[in-house]
Amino acid sequence: MIVTMKQPAVYILANQRNGTLYIGVTSDLIKRISEHKGHTKIGFTSHYTCKNLVYYEIFDDMTNAIAREKQLKAGSRKKKIDLIKKETPQWKDLYEGLF
Repeated sequence: MIVTMKQPAVYILANQRNGTLYIGVTSDLIKRISEHKGHTKIGFTSHYTCKNLVYYEIFDDMTNAIAREKQLKAGSRKKKIDLIKKETPQWKDLYEGLF
């Protein structure tokens, strides 16, 4: 899927297969993942080296994206891992496929 700029999205980053997970929401997925990969912002993802995009969903508006982010964060770790495995069983980095 080709992602356009300024499109609300929810994403999950991982540092390795079955490793530390980070869930985020953004209005520009390509730019935000690039920032995570470049460690341009100090925080959770740079500390735990979460830079592999293993899951994402695109939305028409930010309100729905934020609601989905909250839903994912409230879910169990098992549900998150099952969601990732359904989309990318090998936990490959989906970033390059965005553009």
